[in-house]
Amino acid sequence: MPHSARIYDYWLGGKDNFAVDRAVGEAMIQAIPGMRFMAAENRKFVHRAARELVVQQGIRQFLDVGTGIPTRPNLHEVAQGISPQARVVYVDNDPIVLVHARALMLSTPEGRSEYVSADLRQPESILSDPTVKDTLDLSEPVGLTLIAILMLLGDDDDPWGKVTELRDALPSGSCLAITHPTADFAPAEVEQAVAAATGAGMTLVARSEHDVLRFFGDWDLLEPGLVPVSAWRPDEPVGEPRAAYYWAGVARKP
Repeated sequence: MPHSARIYDYWLGGKDNFAVDRAVGEAMIQAIPGMRFMAAENRKFVHRAARELVVQQGIRQFLDVGTGIPTRPNLHEVAQGISPQARVVYVDNDPIVLVHARALMLSTPEGRSEYVSADLRQPESILSDPTVKDTLDLSEPVGLTLIAILMLLGDDDDPWGKVTELRDALPSGSCLAITHPTADFAPAEVEQAVAAATGAGMTLVARSEHDVLRFFGDWDLLEPGLVPVSAWRPDEPVGEPRAAYYWAGVARKP
């Protein structure tokens, strides 16, 4: 069966994917020729958001749900490059991701990088996992990152409720970073891409700006708010920010 982590790896030019993943990935590229660019923009956002959380928000521990196959620099490498004692727990439900994460996600001596096999559909299994509890101090602020993962939960899965469970478990000062595909910018192209994914037996949901905003609850969005992923504090000027069909934002718990 095709898997989102391996399809994403294919778009990023990786080699940890199967023919079935490449077939779906190519079908989605046919629908959205800029798909590889969009995947790369998501990775760049992770790097920018990590720097913001470490430098400006003082975050020293992260919970990255839906991490995907490791692509350097990974979240912990960015965070520990600034603060070597930073701790990161990665969460995914693909065995291939597990193998690569254990081999490649090596921490600094001062910090820690761990991997947990769990599913976002069961937030309690993440929060109660012994590795999570041993690595993260949930009495101190946590950076929760949900990058291009919520699209894999249908509305019937109540993704807003799942994210609320995770948010409620985190203390004041914690931050939440999200990217999510949308049909707001190019409805016809995104509809074709969603059809290609669902035709292969995958769940892929593109959500509106309003529905993505709901994931942040009553947390305070950092500037510039919820914006196209390329427009969130870019390191260099961007051309057309809506060329990547993703909303992105970072919020802080009061």
